This record gives sequence, C-alpha cells and structure tokens, in this order.
Amino acid sequence: MKFGIDLGGTKIEGVVLDDDGRVHERLRIPTEREGGYDHILNRIARVVNELEKATGVTAESVGIGTPGTIDPPTGLMKNSNTVVLNDRPLGRDLERLLGRPLKLANDANCFAVAEALLGCVPKQVSDARVVFGVILGTGTGGGVVVDGKIIGGAQGIGGEWGHTYLDASGGYCYCGRVGCTEQILAGPSLERYYLRMSGRALTMREIVPRYRAGTDPAATRTLERFFHYFAKGIANIINVLDPDAVVLGGGLGNIEELYEFGVPRVVDHLFNPRMDTRFLRPKLGDSAGVFGAALL
Repeated sequence: MKFGIDLGGTKIEGVVLDDDGRVHERLRIPTEREGGYDHILNRIARVVNELEKATGVTAESVGIGTPGTIDPPTGLMKNSNTVVLNDRPLGRDLERLLGRPLKLANDANCFAVAEALLGCVPKQVSDARVVFGVILGTGTGGGVVVDGKIIGGAQGIGGEWGHTYLDASGGYCYCGRVGCTEQILAGPSLERYYLRMSGRALTMREIVPRYRAGTDPAATRTLERFFHYFAKGIANIINVLDPDAVVLGGGLGNIEELYEFGVPRVVDHLFNPRMDTRFLRPKLGDSAGVFGAALL
C-alpha cells in the first residue's frame, strides 16, 4: 500500500493506493493554516492516522506533496505560498511526529509523476521516457519526470518553469526578478493585462467567453498574448529537455483554444523543423497531486 498526502493551502488530502493504482481509502480535511506551523503538522498526522485506521494497514513510509520545495542542502522549506512553512524543517519535523520515513516533493512534481505513471501518458505515449508536467493556473509551474523519477535537482528547483525569464513586459515578480513566465502566463497576470487593455476587472472565466464571441478586442488581445507567450515559453523547455510528452494541467490548461492556437506555434521557436513532442490533456484531475505523493 502506498500512502500519499497532498498538503494544500486550504485542504489536506490523503490517499492509499495499491500497486495497480487503485484507491483503497481517501480523506480530505481543512488545512487550517491560520493555526500555524505546528497545527498544520498535527493535521497531517491526523490524516495519516485516520487512513491507517480505515485500511487496517500501517504506513511504512509516506509521500508528501508540498506547496513549495525542500532546499536540499538545508532541509528547509522555501517558496511556499503557505508562508508559515518557509524556512522550517518540514520533512524532519514530520518524520519525528509520524515516526516513519517520508518522501517530499512539490505539488507540480507530484502532478507530473502521477500523469506520467498513472494518468494520460501511459495511454497515449506508451514509450515516453521524458515527461514535462505544466501547471497553468493562479501560478505557473512545472515538473520533470525521467524514466518514472522526478528530477528535483541540486537546489530543489527542477521544473520551476514559472520563474524562467520570458519577457520584460511581465514586470516585476514576487520573487524579485523581472519578466518571469508566471507574470505573463498565470491567470492573475492575464487578468491584469485585460484590465490595462479594457479598464474592466474580469476573471479569466469571464474573459474567455468574450474572446470566443469575438466582440471584445481586449479579450482577443489577452488570449492572443497567452497563446503567443505560451508557445515561446514552452519551446524553451522543449529545446532543453526534448520531452516525449507535455501534460497541460491547471485551470488555464482547460482552454480548448490553447491546443488549437497555442500548441501549433511552439514549432516556430524550436531548434528543429518539426515538433514530435505530444501535448496531452491530464486524466487525473484534482487527484493528480495526492496520487503523485503516494507514488513518491
């Protein structure tokens, strides 16, 4: 049995999978991050204990998907939007509390490995060795999987596509740099661009139908910007990794026109006259994070 925990900003989800990827038990509880660091750790321990009681199985180890990354040299959490976790030894503290070994990876890596091993990739690209999983939502991130293994890297930032340089027009990022991919392709960034073009504050759920209707020039410019910079940004990844498959996750990954107008433009920026990389829709939905944690 594989035990996995997906630690989110608003919820903690746990799952128990067997060797075939079948779900034996699943549980969600609120994170209650306002309670602070120790409270979050106790909430995680509660989920593990309840999963063990429900299945009658003691977890020999647990995989944890985290919002942020463990810094390999120090063992401290960094880059988490649940800020009480940052600069804390989350892995070591959880191992002491749970009394068993853990494996931690960030949520984008968990998404990538789940889709690579249990989701869309085995069904559509059966011989895929290199997979890049993309998160396009309120943030922009990614995960690299090679031969079924996450490539976390020496600094724990493997796959951090959202903070590669894309274009200075994105302006300043919260990370302190200018022109990050996240400041152009993430949902809030696109909404800010639409606001500048139109003077109206709308969400992407409202902007996309206006684009499809063809009656809102600002919506047209916003989506065209999205497709253009998506192609440039993901081409950089393909030129470096040359993956067999790219899985497009997150809310913006559900925009059909991204496949129709964004993906075909990628080849314009490749160091190759054609593109053999397959772009795939994810299969696991919001289960991907917790399934990937179990697979760790």
